[in-house]
Amino acid sequence: MALGGNALLERGERPDAEIEERHIARAVATLGPLCAAHEAVVTHGNGPQVGLLALESDADPALSRGYPLDALGAQTQGMIGYWLAQGLRNVVSTRAFVALVCQTVVHGDDPAFAEPSKFVGQLYEKAEADRLASGRGWAVRPDGTGWRRVVPSPHPREIVELPLIERLVAEGCGVVCCGGGGIPVVRQADGTLRGVEAVIDKDRTAALLAERLGADGLLILTDVPAVEMGFGTPAARALRQVSAAALRRHAFPDGSMGPKVEAACDFVEATGGTAVIGQLDDAAALAAGEAGTVVRPVASADDALLA
Repeated sequence: MALGGNALLERGERPDAEIEERHIARAVATLGPLCAAHEAVVTHGNGPQVGLLALESDADPALSRGYPLDALGAQTQGMIGYWLAQGLRNVVSTRAFVALVCQTVVHGDDPAFAEPSKFVGQLYEKAEADRLASGRGWAVRPDGTGWRRVVPSPHPREIVELPLIERLVAEGCGVVCCGGGGIPVVRQADGTLRGVEAVIDKDRTAALLAERLGADGLLILTDVPAVEMGFGTPAARALRQVSAAALRRHAFPDGSMGPKVEAACDFVEATGGTAVIGQLDDAAALAAGEAGTVVRPVASADDALLA
């Protein structure tokens, strides 16, 4: 189950701890029954949170320079993972839960380093976004009703802690891991790891994790009910049952639905399993294939809409 950062902090909300904890409580109440009934592995986004920490770090007069994104990603894994693991433990008495800080290997020559696309931090008016971009060397892009910072989002290639995750699942633990896509690291010529300035898309890492774990299904939980054709227009139409092959034929925005669709297709094509994209509150129905956008390896009802 991949829990979106916007499901933990809605657009325009203040990033206060009590607000995020309230969203965590709602998420836990929804995910708890699934975690009790299944061998569950939960990942989560960190876009709003890592952006806030980066802003605070850059502005801290005690620092000669702000902390790098890999270190800030580790911080968000600890914070959000703690909230989720504690909350799930409180509502599911039959299973232990653990939050694991994870590293994800990326390639140092990934084209994403030259083309930032991952939204982090809060929304700004355009004038403020332009000011911050000029003063801090940021790249910014429009996101809905405002503008946000974008950072490189290289593709995940390897999850360093995968053997440990497998052992924890085999022992019956519910695992919260690979938050924010994992801490981005590159493997150097001598085999050692080094952090890099990026934020990996958590849905892409979730798909890789689900594939490597042999998961039966992948739930991508966000703040919209389903993938839509013509999103934001009067002609918008939700996709309910669709094949990965048909979904691949349509382009979705890089900074929002695009990575979710790509992750769902990657998992389905690699495993022959089912992926579902939909709203957090519908998690139980999504798991049953009764809500959201269900992505399958075979031709499905809504394929014609994507022709």
